[in-house]
Amino acid sequence: MPVPWFLLSLALGRSPMVLSLEKLMGPQDTARCSPGLSCHLWDGDVLCLPGSIVSAPGPVLVPTRLQTELVLRCYQETDCDLCVRVAIHLAVHGHWEEPKDEDKFGRAADPELEEPRNAFLQAQVVLSFQAYPTARCVLLEVQVPAALVQPGQSVGSVVFDCFEAALGAEVRIWSYTQPRYQKELNFTQQLPDCKGLEVRDSVQSCWALPWLNVSADGDDVYLVLDVSEEQRFGLSLYWNQIQGPTKPWWHRNLTGPQTITLNHTDLFPCLCIQVWPLEPDSVRTSVCPFREDPRAHRNLWRAARLQLLPPRGWRLDAPCSLLAEATLCWQAPGGGPCQSLVPPLYQANVTVNKTLELPLLNAHPNLCVQVSSWEKLQLQECLWADSLRALKDDLLLVETRGLQDNRSLCALEPSGCTPLLSKASTRAARLGEQLLQDLQSGQCLQLWEDELRALWACPMDKKDHVKGWLRLLKEDLRAGAAATARAALLLYSAEDSGFERLVGALASALCQLPLQVTVDLWSRRELSAQGPLAWFHAQRRQTLQEGGVVVLLFSPGAVALCHEWLQDSASASASAPHGPHDAFAASLSCVLPDFLQGRAPGRYVGAYFDGLLPSGAVPALFRSVPVFSLPSQLPDFLGTLQGPGAPGPGRLGERAKQVSRALQPTLDQLLQALGDPGGPGGGTRDGT
Repeated sequence: MPVPWFLLSLALGRSPMVLSLEKLMGPQDTARCSPGLSCHLWDGDVLCLPGSIVSAPGPVLVPTRLQTELVLRCYQETDCDLCVRVAIHLAVHGHWEEPKDEDKFGRAADPELEEPRNAFLQAQVVLSFQAYPTARCVLLEVQVPAALVQPGQSVGSVVFDCFEAALGAEVRIWSYTQPRYQKELNFTQQLPDCKGLEVRDSVQSCWALPWLNVSADGDDVYLVLDVSEEQRFGLSLYWNQIQGPTKPWWHRNLTGPQTITLNHTDLFPCLCIQVWPLEPDSVRTSVCPFREDPRAHRNLWRAARLQLLPPRGWRLDAPCSLLAEATLCWQAPGGGPCQSLVPPLYQANVTVNKTLELPLLNAHPNLCVQVSSWEKLQLQECLWADSLRALKDDLLLVETRGLQDNRSLCALEPSGCTPLLSKASTRAARLGEQLLQDLQSGQCLQLWEDELRALWACPMDKKDHVKGWLRLLKEDLRAGAAATARAALLLYSAEDSGFERLVGALASALCQLPLQVTVDLWSRRELSAQGPLAWFHAQRRQTLQEGGVVVLLFSPGAVALCHEWLQDSASASASAPHGPHDAFAASLSCVLPDFLQGRAPGRYVGAYFDGLLPSGAVPALFRSVPVFSLPSQLPDFLGTLQGPGAPGPGRLGERAKQVSRALQPTLDQLLQALGDPGGPGGGTRDGT
């Protein structure tokens, strides 16, 4: 009489699935592909070495999506193992470079030069599979006729049969190409156990698995194994890490009924239990019952340790992988919150137990690393306080660079970044000019830079005027030099880095008019601390109270979000998650009521960029307020933004040219990256 199969009794977790599985006869791995593709599976496993990301030399095939299906690999009708079938969907990344006119003539004269486009596009696709205690990597060669290649289009899929895995195991699958042109795809799946599958008659290991029950009593957790006196089985407790190998913690070979007691301090989200009969070739069944346990997550953060390693390294050690964000921040002397900075770290899924490099040119004791989870600060460490002494009374300058040597600077303070109005005829601006001279004479330390931005730390130990200068500068922004300045809150959908650079170029240019511009790009710390919705509510309230205007920057992604909300706001809010800093997605819950109830005119302005969006794509509801195309309608846009205090047409035209010169190169760059250099936008280069 068969012994009852494995049973996990736990309040957490989902109900088991009942599946009827296809049977594959024989031990041989195979690969097949969709029509139009040819594929070949290399013999034997290969080394799992993803390598660094490289630039595509032209159009290449890349994996875009992974799908799995459970099957049975059978050696006889009643001798089967659970197996994971993987389908890899492929698409074309990159495009053919257009030949120059003289090259076209040469190609016409020599048909052999057309050979690359008549050949096959080939990719070597790696599938990496992990399921404790085994790991495998296989290599598939895929070809598609180059004549059928369309950039950005799917070309089909390749299916691999199959990876054997233990019932109840957690499996992880990665896919990438060799060489690698993008971040690898990854997929994690919890396999059902014998209880959840109609396989009891086919998988012999299901005939003699022990019963396991997990229960809690106060601070203790009990693992109760209810089996016969004679049955022998193995039990292992281990930490199952996404990044890096699993870590065994406790292992015993046991006989008969057993109760194992764990203290609540032993619990971690990645603590898993594996059990198997002590018989030849038995299948191991694994379960990780503490993934959602609040005590386990508290223990994990208590055990986590953040280290900063000279000269520019940092490391987060923890027993389990962490879903967390890491950011750089600036800690001024005298306490107060650490202010978030631009240089990007690994924003999500921070790699634990591995030394990473900070993107810095020079070290400074005021620079710190923060690690947050679910918008809650968990850990913070500042750079090498022992070796670099205490915090310095330095002023941090944030530089925003445009093309043609245009740049703007602001001084970072707890209240925000105060622009340096170096062209204004005010005392504060003159003091700002002194600071610029310090910067140009090499007295400031450059901490970081990219193509568009830079950070500078300027010593203030001999400048007693700096606090008064900052106070005067803020007064000048509220009056004096900025008497006609109007507050403007820019909202956009964070689609990609190219569009964010375009928004940043527009915001920086508008600051020079002057306008008091607020954009989430410059407030990431506050956005992370408050959440996108609360941040937007606060900024919208302040902007409108000061008589300012909210600018909605429409893009294809923003238009799609608006249509979702207009069709069904409930389903839109539950749709695919947006980035943690996407204020546009969060703002729709209160922007739309303003438009639906007629409160938008005078408070909102719409805009879109020439070539990125057709003029008719902006939803009709938002056309109750002025909507401008940029940069072709910049003079009217700037006049509306500045309101009654706007200068005359001649001065507006000059300002429009100034903004257009800062904006157009970034727009052209984005259009070229999208494969549409000209764009349908019309309008002139000088914004008139």
